[in-house]
Formats: sequence, C-alpha cells, structure tokens
Amino acid sequence: MDQQVKEKIENEISNNEVCLFMKGTPEVPECGFSMAVVNILKLLEVNYKGVNVLADQSIREGIKIYSEWPTIPQLYVNKEFIGGCDIVKEMFETGELKNLLKSKNLIK
Repeated sequence: MDQQVKEKIENEISNNEVCLFMKGTPEVPECGFSMAVVNILKLLEVNYKGVNVLADQSIREGIKIYSEWPTIPQLYVNKEFIGGCDIVKEMFETGELKNLLKSKNLIK
C-alpha cells in the first residue's frame, strides 16, 4: 500500500473517535451493509465520521490491506478496528457495541 494512502487512512482513524469506512455517505449509503451499520450508529446516537470509499479507489483498496479485512464497511472506535457489518450487527444485538461506546464515553 502506498504510504500516502496509509497516512490518509490513519488520519481519519486518529482524528475521529468513531470512524466508518463505507460505500456512500452517512446521509446516502450506497450499499445495504453500509446502510445497516449507519442505522445502528443512528439508533445508538453516536457521532461518527463516514468515509466514502467510493470517492477514492486507493482508500477503498487500501483500507482492506490496512485492516486485513476483505469487506466494507469497516468500523473503528478510538483507533481500534471493530469489524464489518456482521460483527457490528451482532455486537449491537447483544448490547456489546452499546457497552463499548458507553465505556469510551462516546454515548450516554
């Protein structure tokens, strides 16, 4: 992966406590998996930054290498990779995601 791409990715993750690499934007998700994660984050009322990987092919490919995770969306909380849609959905259903966000003072 190009060093510049790696730095862009790291900047997004470092500068946003909750960062979602997704297809589309939080306002207009462009795939069902991204929409599912956006809806979960809305339900939890968490502030997050959505990074549209469709707008930059190098980020789209780079984030998969960076995380060693093959799919998008990808959720990061306090610089830590949480997972993709299935993991986020499962964590939401068990209450684990809410507890994680609460423990980091990211939601009430």
